[in-house]
Amino acid sequence: MSLKAKVVANTCLALCLSLASFIGSAQQLNAEQKAELDALKATALKSELSYQLIESLTTEVGHRLMGSEGDKKSIIWAVNKMKALGFDKVWTEEVTGSYWLRGDAKAKIIAPYPHDVVVLALGGSIGTDKAGLTANVAHFETFADLKAVKDNSLDGKIAFVSYQMERHIDGEGYGPAVGTRVGGAVVAAQKGASAIVMRSVGTDNNRTAHTGVMRYKEGVKKIPAAALSNPDADLLVNQLKRGKDVSLYLNMTARTDAEVKAKSANVIGEFTGSELPEEIVSLGAHLDSWDVGTGALDDGLGIGMVMAAAHHIGQLPKRPKRTIRVILFAAEEVGLLGAKQYVVDHKAEMPQHVIGAEWDFGIGRIYKMTPGVGAQSLNAVRELAQYLAPMGVALSPDNNAKGQSDMSALSDAGMPSIDFAPDGSDYFDYHHTENDTLDKVDPEALKVNTAIYTMYAYFAAQTAADFRK
Repeated sequence: MSLKAKVVANTCLALCLSLASFIGSAQQLNAEQKAELDALKATALKSELSYQLIESLTTEVGHRLMGSEGDKKSIIWAVNKMKALGFDKVWTEEVTGSYWLRGDAKAKIIAPYPHDVVVLALGGSIGTDKAGLTANVAHFETFADLKAVKDNSLDGKIAFVSYQMERHIDGEGYGPAVGTRVGGAVVAAQKGASAIVMRSVGTDNNRTAHTGVMRYKEGVKKIPAAALSNPDADLLVNQLKRGKDVSLYLNMTARTDAEVKAKSANVIGEFTGSELPEEIVSLGAHLDSWDVGTGALDDGLGIGMVMAAAHHIGQLPKRPKRTIRVILFAAEEVGLLGAKQYVVDHKAEMPQHVIGAEWDFGIGRIYKMTPGVGAQSLNAVRELAQYLAPMGVALSPDNNAKGQSDMSALSDAGMPSIDFAPDGSDYFDYHHTENDTLDKVDPEALKVNTAIYTMYAYFAAQTAADFRK
């Protein structure tokens, strides 16, 4: 080898060794911590704990509507479970709101071809008068079509929006469909309707309706709002196609009890960090549910996963450096009330929330991770992604994650976030229905997803990375 070739070779070797040394020094976990991470992964993949927690919640408590007896029981259940699982600290923080009562809902197509149909009141809706109401149906294929008609032109008809939600793995069909549910009653009232009935925000073909929160607007007349099951929405559309007036009867007893203040609570538990206890890695889910089904998927899945993940880490001989905090938020379904209250209660502490993740969507396995962190900490996220890749988790090229559901309020307050995207293809078959029950939980996917959340929380609690930078 010539002298020049030797110099080039030696230079290349020196650069490679330097690069290898740099990569090694830049790694967030040392060999001992990597071994702990592998052990946690193995533990979570074998553990039945997350499923057992969901089974316990759905069997012993059931639905958990804000302010209901189930809601009160769930707070006691969560506190007791966290203590039994060895959390270092467990406490509650009060959340208040209005008390809505669903009552009964009945509907019938009166003419031209009589049929009973399945409806559910939308959350927060008023009821009809005692005798119910009967009116001709004014059909709109989309919410935009309803918005486009002239104010006061519907002459007391029942507005019907038949838009059908599309099925997607990431649930992206929810956004275009949910606008009618949230704001439809206000728009329909402005157009002169006596009530609004919409096709359920769901992807199933079951004769079960989907509920969910709706809103009224100050100064606009309140009208009843209900969702039809998908098959019954089809039936109503088919009758309308025949060119005859279609008359619908609706009777609802839903009401908000203005004399009662609904009281609930965020339930919070943590394993205190060994070196940086003031720095918080947060795991979130919401404790409440709608008063249909047993809330197994929404959000029993999240509750079981985050409690189990924290417990697995808490069993290590030594706590990780940062504190791991599990937040079971109150009143998510009725407007993120628990999350908003948490941000108020922890305003001074928010800068110490180093990163957070929530579970509030999906049934199947996680397939993608999207960060929402500072540019300098992306290398730390990439290292985490390497540990999760063998479990089928791809790292998104985007860095724009905002915490799911409740965690979005914490993100708005400055907390960095990680969003894990699971297969949600079938989620909206059951969402907000009587069919949200334990049998819909996929136990094997649950184990994998619990392992992923466990690994995320441990990694974030051990790393020196500042996710804000």
